[in-house]
Amino acid sequence: MIRINLLPHRELRRKQQLQQFFVMLGGVVVIGAAAWFSVHTYLSEQYDEQQSRNKYLEEEIAKLDKQIEEIKKLKEQTASLLARKKVVETLQGNRAEVVHLLDQLVRQLPDGVYLKGIKQTGNKVTITGYTQSQARVSTLMRNLESSHYLESPGLVEIKAVQLGSQRINEFTMNINITRAKTEEEKKKPAARPAAKG
Repeated sequence: MIRINLLPHRELRRKQQLQQFFVMLGGVVVIGAAAWFSVHTYLSEQYDEQQSRNKYLEEEIAKLDKQIEEIKKLKEQTASLLARKKVVETLQGNRAEVVHLLDQLVRQLPDGVYLKGIKQTGNKVTITGYTQSQARVSTLMRNLESSHYLESPGLVEIKAVQLGSQRINEFTMNINITRAKTEEEKKKPAARPAAKG
């Protein structure tokens, strides 16, 4: 029998297997590094893009907050101007009240009635005066009720007093001034009475 020494052949084969192992290991390391680098680059780009979006949104939110503050200021200014406008309208609507009141009192005053004092509180006017008879106070009340500028005359009291050498009647009366309606009051619909049933 022939003897063949296979030791060098086995050692050569081991060297080849070891070399292949290291080549494959290097290939796996290179592929892994390439994969890690590409994933890291992709995620870094995504992160930067999201950061830029977030920054843009924060800038836009800051702009909107400023605009909201400006809108609030404008609303406050508008409300203030509307309140002033309402006051001016009320003053303009009521500035002729005193003129109409005095004019109507002079026109509606019957003979034998003399006014002593006039006091206005809001749209309520208190009149005090003297009369020769109580019937003339009734005439005055009817005349005032027929006026377009005055309404709801009501006698508070009438009493006999001594004025100098004359005995006459002193009276106190309340009347209301009919106020001109503002634009808002004209636009409001009149309240409807509830249906019975």
